[in-house]
Amino acid sequence: MRFLLIEDNQKLANAIVERLQLDGHAVDHADTLDSASACISVADYDLILLDIMLPDGDGREFLERHRQAANRTPVVVTTARSAVSDRVSLLDLGADDYITKPFDFSELEARCRAVLRRQGGVADNRRTFESTVLDSTAGELRFGGNAISLRNRELRLLEVFFNAPGQVFSKSHLLDRLFSLSDEASENAIEVYVARIRKRLQGSGATIETVRGLGYRMVAA
Repeated sequence: MRFLLIEDNQKLANAIVERLQLDGHAVDHADTLDSASACISVADYDLILLDIMLPDGDGREFLERHRQAANRTPVVVTTARSAVSDRVSLLDLGADDYITKPFDFSELEARCRAVLRRQGGVADNRRTFESTVLDSTAGELRFGGNAISLRNRELRLLEVFFNAPGQVFSKSHLLDRLFSLSDEASENAIEVYVARIRKRLQGSGATIETVRGLGYRMVAA
């Protein structure tokens, strides 16, 4: 998954980015609304983490513009305001969830997972294709009585395919999902990760097929 973090507290931002990257997510960080808008203009995000009080404006105005532009990217607001009226206002403006500072990182991760589940229309963190189960919470691939532990970027890449079986994904799209703007990565990296997850899927009912000139898709083995 690719996240955009909008937060001007550098210490907190560094901690959030580090935690999400450890989970295998690609994270871009913007410390102003202007830089956040610049990021959105060049990249697509699975989720936005939005602070409210920023140097060049109010995050609520950003949220309102975001929804008025019919942008469906889910937004989790991080706020120091705990009053019920403030929380209600954020939800009415289009926030998908909120978390009050200071917060525990495990709670932040859980709220992000819950929002992404709702966005994808699934009830839990498990996805199934051809009797092959991807458990995002456990970080495992399960089939035929086997439970295979996945490295973080292997997990995130498999999530892309399990969310849309049969759909063709270009190397550039997969690169965008796995790496942030600050990462130095080429499409060769995608070839490496696809080769890894093919090995993980050996013996299961699924495989990753190369569509020449277009990219990759997950199909029945």
